[in-house]
Amino acid sequence: MDSTVANLIHGFSIALQPHNFLFSLVGVLIGNLIGVLPGMGIMATISILLPLTFGMPPVAAILMLAGIYYGAQYGGAICSILLNLPCHPSHAVTCLDGYPMTRQGRGGVALGITMLASFFGAAFGIVQMILFAPLLVRIAFQFGPAEISTLMLLGLLAGATLARGSALKGVAMTLVGLTLGCVGSDLDTGTSRFTFGVMSLYNGIDLVAVALGFFGIAEFLKSINRLTIGDLSGVRVRMRDMRPSRADLRESALPILRGTLIGSLCSLIPGTGPTIASFIAYAAEKRVSRHPERFGRGAIGGVASPEASTHSSVQGDFVPTMSLGIPGDAVMALILGALIIQGITPGPQLMTEHPDVFWGLIASFWIGNILLVLLNVPLIGIWVRLLQIPFRFLYPCALFFICVGVYSTNNEMFGVLQTLVIGIVGYGLMRLGFHPAPVLLGFVLGPRLEENFRRALLLSRGDPWTFVGSPISATFVALAVLLVGMQVVLAWRGRRRSRMDAVLAGNERGRRMTPAEAPAVTGSLEV
Repeated sequence: MDSTVANLIHGFSIALQPHNFLFSLVGVLIGNLIGVLPGMGIMATISILLPLTFGMPPVAAILMLAGIYYGAQYGGAICSILLNLPCHPSHAVTCLDGYPMTRQGRGGVALGITMLASFFGAAFGIVQMILFAPLLVRIAFQFGPAEISTLMLLGLLAGATLARGSALKGVAMTLVGLTLGCVGSDLDTGTSRFTFGVMSLYNGIDLVAVALGFFGIAEFLKSINRLTIGDLSGVRVRMRDMRPSRADLRESALPILRGTLIGSLCSLIPGTGPTIASFIAYAAEKRVSRHPERFGRGAIGGVASPEASTHSSVQGDFVPTMSLGIPGDAVMALILGALIIQGITPGPQLMTEHPDVFWGLIASFWIGNILLVLLNVPLIGIWVRLLQIPFRFLYPCALFFICVGVYSTNNEMFGVLQTLVIGIVGYGLMRLGFHPAPVLLGFVLGPRLEENFRRALLLSRGDPWTFVGSPISATFVALAVLLVGMQVVLAWRGRRRSRMDAVLAGNERGRRMTPAEAPAVTGSLEV
């Protein structure tokens, strides 16, 4: 314990050096700005700024890139809540309840809860990185292909609960996401799947195109005929109106805690990332809630839990990246590449060979998250004012940023065409009552499930019992079976309750029969 405190003190002495502090501040400012702007992604920003880090000291370079990463997560939540545009896939779930809260005049409260959840989740993730990084080297090797594939299966089954209304529609949309994830070249054989001879589809459909198509273009088409934004009396810029009430804090306390724990657990699994953590947190929160019917209509727990899990996972994702050299997502892969370019090899020896990088990064997390809170509190009113812009100005601008963000991903117009087609299809599905959130879940989890499922069967020579051969995978399979069983029982109870309500309603109508109606009924029975 004494050595940990000494290392933290050393890390703060590194992070508080003027040039390191300046680069950390620049990183969080750029990340926050990129997160707020619809369509501007972290991948494009880090890719553009990556060459600038080649001539920088290693500590300053990693502090700036890390600041862009978690700074954009703060800004992305603001854009999702106010504009219903998930600038990053991990914030797609936040749109489900954050935007309805804005429409109800509680956008400021949603932003305040988001800041609390984000800071708490990030703080827990930093502590997790301090405590669990030395242990992860042993724990991470317990997760093989069978364990990861069963976890992905559990997440897909929980995805059906993300949809409002019919569970069958949720399953159908999850299957649509799985199908979209299969587009491209097969990882093992190289055979093209669902490309229809289009060379640009051989690399698959881009995740940014799917997220911004379903949640950006579709929303633009849905609101294109709205010339005014309606009543904005509940959306206030004053600081005291953005402070959540005691009832809001009580209602969001447990969701924040549960989301933080889920995000931290997901971050310990190499390759999971904040997107999967946010979806699982939302599904779990809806499952344990006493009022699941509120989710999708402005439930504060639907904002607090995924945001806490996202930031807990973002900070925790640095644990496998720094300790094992296994990135949690594509952004972490870029940061991993930046470290390697600087001559630093991430792995179990990083903490001993480069303590200035490891502990300076941890100290910069504390500094950066405090800076983000201090910056967002006075600036959050500016983001709320965006809602006062008429839709005829707001959504064309958002559409422009979406096109720029998608184009900058691969520098080709085909990605913009993909986003447009997906948006039109998403708009049609929304009009038919299909919610697009499970599509994104299936798209994210599907390829990882397929890859690890194949790998597990290859290692076991086709033996399906490998998925229940270890305690970890057996636990995930048992939870999946339990989830399906709960869905069947709830559906049966729902049908039984509806029948009972129909019988009671019929009896009530019979008791309320007027005297004038009684003889007519009696006469008809006598005949």
